[in-house]
Amino acid sequence: MLEVKSLSAGYQGNNVIHDVTLRVDQGEAVMIIGSNGAGKTTLFQSMCGLLPPSSGKVIFEGDNITGIPAERIAWLGIRFVTAARHLFPRMTVEEHLLLGAYPNKPDPKTMSIVLELFPRLAERRRQHARTMSGGEQQMLAVGRALMSRPRLLVLDEPSTGLAPLLAKAAYEALNVLRAQGLTVLVTEQQVPLAMAFSDRGYVLENGFIRLEGTTQQLAANPAVRSAYLGVT
Repeated sequence: MLEVKSLSAGYQGNNVIHDVTLRVDQGEAVMIIGSNGAGKTTLFQSMCGLLPPSSGKVIFEGDNITGIPAERIAWLGIRFVTAARHLFPRMTVEEHLLLGAYPNKPDPKTMSIVLELFPRLAERRRQHARTMSGGEQQMLAVGRALMSRPRLLVLDEPSTGLAPLLAKAAYEALNVLRAQGLTVLVTEQQVPLAMAFSDRGYVLENGFIRLEGTTQQLAANPAVRSAYLGVT
């Protein structure tokens, strides 16, 4: 579904990611792990049209989408949920979900699916985003993205700021979506959660892909175990 080929990108002429190559097949969940500053967010921004790459290509379902505007990439079926969530403080839960369907008309069936997936949102349909907890805001950000019925969901550290139980609940909801056929690409600081969720993964260090493999292979790698799982 997605191919990233020799992608480099950065800011003010200085690359943060270098020659990154990866793939995501339809129906897969793929994780990208790495320390803070490794380039994970830069990679996602470049893939999703928020940051022009300096070189390389992004291919989505056979079409070259390198450098096209972010809104066009979203309309093609890629929805990017940033770690910052970017909610509108004075808008209600329901208003966010209705907005998420754009440019299509909101679909009542999709709304029902999202509210069933996240019952807390159903309870707070009239509540403003600024008054919600971090976990509720994360649910809302993911729910808003799902309203467009994306083909590929890109998540930048979805457990950021969440208590352990809420982070676990968020991944349980994502597993339901996976069972329904959604393709997911995720970066995560809580690596055990991402490993339990994903089929394959990549390790990004200092802007370079250093390792790749199935999650079982990465979990057995001594370098990964030491750096990301706290196991020697």
